[in-house]
Amino acid sequence: MSNAAIADKRPSALRGASLPKWSPWAIAAGSVAVAIGICLAAGFDSKIQWGLLSGLVFLVATYGIAARVEGRRQAKDRIATGLVWVAFLLALIPLVSLVWTTVSRGVKVLDIYFLTHSMGIVADAQPGGGVYHAIIGSLEQVGLATIIAAPIGILTAVYLVEYGRGKLARAVTFFVDVMTGVPSIVAGLFILSLMLIFEMEPFGFAGSLALAILMVPVVVRSTEEMLKLVPNELREASLALGVPKWRTILKVVLPTSIGGITTGVMLAIARIAGETAPVLLLVFGNRYINNNPFEGAQQSLPLYIYQQYAQSAGANAAYDRAWAASLTLIAFVMILNLVARGIARWKAPKSGR
Repeated sequence: MSNAAIADKRPSALRGASLPKWSPWAIAAGSVAVAIGICLAAGFDSKIQWGLLSGLVFLVATYGIAARVEGRRQAKDRIATGLVWVAFLLALIPLVSLVWTTVSRGVKVLDIYFLTHSMGIVADAQPGGGVYHAIIGSLEQVGLATIIAAPIGILTAVYLVEYGRGKLARAVTFFVDVMTGVPSIVAGLFILSLMLIFEMEPFGFAGSLALAILMVPVVVRSTEEMLKLVPNELREASLALGVPKWRTILKVVLPTSIGGITTGVMLAIARIAGETAPVLLLVFGNRYINNNPFEGAQQSLPLYIYQQYAQSAGANAAYDRAWAASLTLIAFVMILNLVARGIARWKAPKSGR
């Protein structure tokens, strides 16, 4: 064996002691056991208290063990990492709890019959009925809102990033910031005032207009940030070849950022898919199937959930339908996000070797 190989196997004098890779898991398990023991001894029955105390014991134990073995500098690094993991778990707990509660209660009546039938002549207190009319209404209202808001938001972001200078750009940025914080009920009241002026009856497209107002600032902000991430070298290289600026934006800037833009649009759709106030004011709800969003009242998933839960006092059937519709809405948003990821990956520019 050569001297170099022997030297490689010798421990380096510059390398200090370090904890094994499995030590965080062992410390976490021990912290949970200690925290549960303390809580049981103190008479704490809440699992939330158990979790918070477990996190605190984990951080203290991690710092103490790491400081003794690896030194205080490495212990501080492990504490920072531990804080990130504890914060992640704390954020994950309500999400998992929400999904678990929705799935466990929503699967009771969620079947093909529920997805393919409307309430029709079924009373709220009676079993049966479905959510098909609400699915149709939500798809049409959200789809029309997206058709309106997505082009306006993307073009506005292109103007702010590529052309926006002076007072007009500052004014547009200011109003976009203001619109980001506008409550949904205000957008609904604005469209409702126009409907009252023109003496119009509730219909699905009115809800789409209010949802588009809520969607535009989200699309503008997300698209603007994605366009800013495109390197200026790509723009300069295209312009240096004599390509017009509009064509550079169309063929270079937008394709480069299409993944982020698509994700931003999907976030905006998820933002408006669960809105109830504008739909309650403008669309009014309907127990029957209405495939025409430009005439007559329509139903939507958020409004259906609200109405069923409001009628659930003493009626288990309405309560079960509300949870099943909630699960359907979550699945609807999840499918949209999966489709968006697929489109973004498909349209993303291919990197050469």
